[in-house]
Amino acid sequence: MAVGTELLPERYTGAQPIGRGGMGEIFRATDTTLGRAVAVKVLDQRYAQDASVRERFTREALAVARLSGNPHIVTIYDVGEYRERPFIVMEYLAGGSLEQKVKAEGAQPTGQVLEWLEQAAGAIDAAHREGVVHRDVKPANLLLDRHGRVHVADFGIASAAGLGSLTQTGTVLGTASYLSPEQAKGEPTSPASDLYSFGVVAFELLTGRRPFEGDSVAAEASAHVTSEVPSACDVNPAIPREVDPVFAKALAKDPAARFGSAAEFVAALRASLEEAAGTTKVIAPVRRAPAAPPPRSRRAGWLVPLGALLLAAGAGGGIAGALLAGGGDKQGSSTPARPSVSVKTVTQPGTTVVTTAPAAPTTTAQQPAAGDPAALNDQAYSLMQQGDYQSALPLLESAVQQLQGHTDLTTAYANYNLGVTLMNLGRCDEAMPYLEASRAIQPDRREVRDAMKAAKHCSGGNGKGNGNGD
Repeated sequence: MAVGTELLPERYTGAQPIGRGGMGEIFRATDTTLGRAVAVKVLDQRYAQDASVRERFTREALAVARLSGNPHIVTIYDVGEYRERPFIVMEYLAGGSLEQKVKAEGAQPTGQVLEWLEQAAGAIDAAHREGVVHRDVKPANLLLDRHGRVHVADFGIASAAGLGSLTQTGTVLGTASYLSPEQAKGEPTSPASDLYSFGVVAFELLTGRRPFEGDSVAAEASAHVTSEVPSACDVNPAIPREVDPVFAKALAKDPAARFGSAAEFVAALRASLEEAAGTTKVIAPVRRAPAAPPPRSRRAGWLVPLGALLLAAGAGGGIAGALLAGGGDKQGSSTPARPSVSVKTVTQPGTTVVTTAPAAPTTTAQQPAAGDPAALNDQAYSLMQQGDYQSALPLLESAVQQLQGHTDLTTAYANYNLGVTLMNLGRCDEAMPYLEASRAIQPDRREVRDAMKAAKHCSGGNGKGNGNGD
């Protein structure tokens, strides 16, 4: 009989321990009813007789269930109790955790870190909008699926708005290495506490070390309260000093001095890295929000590697023509035999001018699932990468129409891609409303600001673009 089988109903077979999370042990098992692998967390025996702890354990499931549908929060399948031991059945993620990645490999590539952080940020911010504070954000609770996408796990000590608190002031919950100063002092937590822990995670992913490492749990917890934030560059010289002010704000002792959201922090971190990398930029399409199925390259989308070439807006004459090369024909064939992209980078004096090679032949796109705007955006993104903006246009128009009234990342990405597509088709006057809609959702996104500047320039500042730079 497999280890752990006696702790689970007969429906779940082949249980094998795979780790611990919060107040319970986690097993991998097979759900024989649905024929799929699952992860099952069972409350430890020493807690099972404590009514308040059992309530907290069950509340984890309720808190996460409220967030079901978010693609980057671990999904809860079932909640129950067997032989007086509560259990929670969750999706099984085979890619391990970010903690394991850092322990095995050290500091992670900057582009990959930004991608993971963006995915986790969407999940954390979604939880906060629902009144759920995680309280234990750390790399061990950021799990990877088989495609390398992050899912936030273990809301085992979360507090949900509207539910009675199970943690009195003076009680410390969380992991010492990632505790916010207020948590270390036993003070009430808030979304800002999660944002602090998220900043610690980002620091560790980029440098391979936590900002406040100590010889003991007590020493490390104390450092969060009293020590100044170290320079990420001093810990890892490959990280530019431009990120230090970002981490200083993310790890501020005063919760009110921190970023207002996880997404705002990631945007600031990305902007600082881009600033350090230089100003040569290209207006690039983006794939869907983190819900996307795996693209051919995980670093596609907003997260263009820092060395990638982007188009800098506002550089004077020639931007419109460069950006819209090959565009301007509103009635072009929907399936060109060999679409080409000839993008010239026009930047500040002394920087590089680059021309891309013709794109690969475009194949006829498969029809995406009806009623799925994220899938439409994904398909359009692939076409945009090949320079086939004419074919991408109706897909994006349909996606944006379906997403009207939404304020999630998929809506921001679809509107941005539609704006960029219209610009490349010579219809700069029509692009601006969609770029503005994208900026309204993510006001700090530099790519959107650059695209808006380019749109204003190529339309002559009056909404009358013609695709020829006139």
